[in-house]
Amino acid sequence: MTLSRREFLSSAALIGASAALPSAVHGAMAKAGPAATGPIPLPPGISKTKFLKAVRELGRVVGSENVIVDEDHLVSYSKIMIPDDDAQHEPAGAIMATSVEQVQGILTVCNKYSIPIWTISTGRNYGYGSAAPATPGQMVLDLRRMNRILEVDPDMCTALVEPGVTYRQLQDYITEHDLPLWLSFPSPGPIAGPLGNTMDRGVGYNRYHEHVAHFCGLEVVLADGTILRTAMGGVPKSNTWQCYRWGYGPSLDGIFTQSNFGVVTKMGLWLMPRPAAYKAFMVAWPSLDGFVQGVDVARRLRLDAVLENGVMGDALYAIATRARRENLYKGPGAIPEAVLAKIYESLGAPPWSFVGVLYGTEEQIDVHWHIVKKAFAATGGKLITADKDDGEFPAQHMVNNMTGRLELEEFGLFNYRGGGGMAWFSPVVQAKGTEVARQLRLVKPVLNEFGFDYLGGFLFTGDGGRALEHIVLIAFDRTDKEETKRAHACFDKLITVNAEAGFGLYRTNTAFMDKVAETYGPAQRAVNKRIKRALDPRGILAPGKSGIRI
Repeated sequence: MTLSRREFLSSAALIGASAALPSAVHGAMAKAGPAATGPIPLPPGISKTKFLKAVRELGRVVGSENVIVDEDHLVSYSKIMIPDDDAQHEPAGAIMATSVEQVQGILTVCNKYSIPIWTISTGRNYGYGSAAPATPGQMVLDLRRMNRILEVDPDMCTALVEPGVTYRQLQDYITEHDLPLWLSFPSPGPIAGPLGNTMDRGVGYNRYHEHVAHFCGLEVVLADGTILRTAMGGVPKSNTWQCYRWGYGPSLDGIFTQSNFGVVTKMGLWLMPRPAAYKAFMVAWPSLDGFVQGVDVARRLRLDAVLENGVMGDALYAIATRARRENLYKGPGAIPEAVLAKIYESLGAPPWSFVGVLYGTEEQIDVHWHIVKKAFAATGGKLITADKDDGEFPAQHMVNNMTGRLELEEFGLFNYRGGGGMAWFSPVVQAKGTEVARQLRLVKPVLNEFGFDYLGGFLFTGDGGRALEHIVLIAFDRTDKEETKRAHACFDKLITVNAEAGFGLYRTNTAFMDKVAETYGPAQRAVNKRIKRALDPRGILAPGKSGIRI
């Protein structure tokens, strides 16, 4: 059932439900085309009368000005960048909470009326779904105003934060208090937040780059309003909540990542101690053969703890952050390999490369650098180092990410093709050169078939070097319906061919959560459903998240 915007606003005005949104849509999001302008979708199975009663009661919990139902102020909650129909992600409204007690009150009302809610922390999950819900008719539970840094312990190198805290906010705190700590953050770090990124199992680039391996202790509001503090947080007066992850009995933290089993309202995280020194370097190869050998070398060095991080890939991704595609190639379809070779030659860009940073004392770095040079030299790769920190290093942006310096250079990718469309395709690959080559042979032809360039790279995960996340960006013009349709078909086929070849995605956008969940088999989906029914029997928390429903 749907309700026209005029009809809804007329009814909502009687209960003072509309409100101004305090933050405008981020500039980059404005390129994604107009938001949906059709009828406001009501939650499935909920009548207009019942919904308006729920809106009225939600207003009593958070203040009527914090229940948003008018079209103009829902724009930031309905903008999407993924290749899907806007109407499939149109929210019924949004609720802005400022405290755990308000979250409990919201869940009480939503349980009473069976109103589904889609929780966001900062809502900057660009390329994976932004702030919009996975299915239409959900109310967005916006936790951006819950943005307190509750504690930073420079001795234990830990922090405790609320959902709305951004990496920029946390970095500013660290700088203001002159703390010897570094953050690990994703590419849109300044505007994203550690809680949301970690709960979606996002990654960063320094020693603590696998974020899900470096959080410690959650506060979660369950669907019935119960507050759960995981691990040591369950012990009154404990001071080890952010220090020891396991507590006693089953470890529960993991079930709240990439799930819809509760609303996370606090998270502890580990911060990297600022090292005494670091050394940034790049290994460049003129051909894929050398790059493939380099993967095996990097894996061995990771397993030996000589390397602690690493990003590998071809040059077009980095070029796309600074150049528009139309200035590189004006022909139809994907850029041909011969044209790419000329582009790389003209720009002096190595076609394939590895970027890493060594951390430690000067003495440790000297020993490790000797090992690194000898190992990569055997692959025929050229080693390039930053002699001074002057920004002239060819991969300076990535080094900034690896050394705790926030920036937004990768937002240049929005301009590469234009039109504000982007979707990340993220399969997991064994850290073997042969597997990386197999993955490239699988993915690149599908992208080319649908007319898209390969923009990707491989990130070492935090498991000691045994796996790589293949991060591929499908950049498209979302204002072009035909191109958006092609991007959707391309993403769909990529999932299919990868699953058939034994590759699974570690993360996906809201349009394909069901399909990706299916690739992991019926047993996992069945278990997730059983947990969902036990913790959220009315199914109000983010239905469809990661393909999980009651």
